[in-house]
Amino acid sequence: MSADTDTQTTTVYRVTGMTCGHCEGAVTAELAALAGVSSVKAVAATGEVTVVSAAPLDEADVRAAVDEAGYELAGQA
Repeated sequence: MSADTDTQTTTVYRVTGMTCGHCEGAVTAELAALAGVSSVKAVAATGEVTVVSAAPLDEADVRAAVDEAGYELAGQA
């Protein structure tokens, strides 16, 4: 991957309900499917999900993806 990091947006979200690696995987898969997302790192222990994308994401899209995974978006960290 040769993406220019100066043109990427990194956002940290708080997600409630994640308790294990399976939870992290479910949230990661749903968020990774959003247009423009290049990486996702979910950490159940902290409830934080770091998303790197080509442009800022619409919070409604992020909320819908997290809901689809079965968890709740608490907002940005």
